[in-house]
Amino acid sequence: MSTRTIVHLMRHGEVENPGGVLYGRLPEFYLSDLGHQMAARAADFLAKNEIVHVVASPLERAQQTAEPLAKILEAPITTDDRVIEADNLFEGRTVGAGPKAFRHPKNWWMLRNPFRPSWGEPYKEIAARMQAAVADAREAARGHEAVIVSHQLPVWIARQAYEQNSFVHDPRKRQCTLASITSLTFDGDEYTGFSYAEPAADLLPQELKGQFTGGA
Repeated sequence: MSTRTIVHLMRHGEVENPGGVLYGRLPEFYLSDLGHQMAARAADFLAKNEIVHVVASPLERAQQTAEPLAKILEAPITTDDRVIEADNLFEGRTVGAGPKAFRHPKNWWMLRNPFRPSWGEPYKEIAARMQAAVADAREAARGHEAVIVSHQLPVWIARQAYEQNSFVHDPRKRQCTLASITSLTFDGDEYTGFSYAEPAADLLPQELKGQFTGGA
């Protein structure tokens, strides 16, 4: 007898980042006021489903995004290091300095292989850890639904892995806006497809509306 289970991969809300830092795994980057609104909107959207298990990355912005849903469900948040943001050698630099940094010869070695990619955690490793976390969440929610609050690149790579698509992509074209939800459906342990929703679409900053782009 088959068992239908859904694992929702949710990206965190907007982060307070006036300096425009590529924050990556750096600590103490918290949700902005708008980010908290996004998290609440996503929680209301998800609470209508049969959520029985809530997981989040250990980074503050993911934990804060998971809190409204956990509060509604009166459920604990399971912290999973496997769904953390991808490691990146440009971490800590400002967004404005990005293009200039990429053109500087001393940084060319970090850009030598865009297919791996050479500037950060290999896509294959991101896919492996995300799929392992999804498998555990699926098992914990068997026959119901689970939520994993993670980050843009890990969510996107997980989706590409299940869809058996190439990991090589243009970061500006990721369909994974702030507080968006990529829902993976399984029949037993077999992946059968995904759906995508943006419950906080009207709250997105103007420059992000209608684009597949955003921060980490």
